[in-house]
Amino acid sequence: MSRLESMRRRLTAQIDGINWAAETIAPLNGDVLELGLGNGRTYDHLRDRLPNRRIWVIDRILQPHPSCIPPAECFLQGEADAMLARLADQGARIVLAHYDFGFGVKDKDVAEGARLSPLIAPLMVPGGLVVSQQPLIGFEQIAGPDTIAPDRYLFYRAP
Repeated sequence: MSRLESMRRRLTAQIDGINWAAETIAPLNGDVLELGLGNGRTYDHLRDRLPNRRIWVIDRILQPHPSCIPPAECFLQGEADAMLARLADQGARIVLAHYDFGFGVKDKDVAEGARLSPLIAPLMVPGGLVVSQQPLIGFEQIAGPDTIAPDRYLFYRAP
């Protein structure tokens, strides 16, 4: 598979996964967390699908497309560890988290996901969902939509 085809597969998985998760969490109360803003495409999709939910965003730097800048009070700039601790201190309750951190080096990305998982877990409401490109620990892995290959995107339910 070419890198271009792989990118298309990843983007389709993100769209299908977020749409599925947004429908699944509809009866639950809580905020949304975007872990990794990048250029803002996924954040834009989240706010389109979940217009009545507060969306927290964590990233080291704010450099999205100008139309995808989150409100200042919802953007937490800095290292994920400190920003997740800050959300916990504020009593944030997350019903849907989209984990989109990555260095582009598989071993490093997997280690980072494992390291951050215990900081994400306490924020999650029971039954909340985490949609992730990387494997995470401490959550129940569940099947996502049938349109997504099991190895392409991962879906977790908070205990």
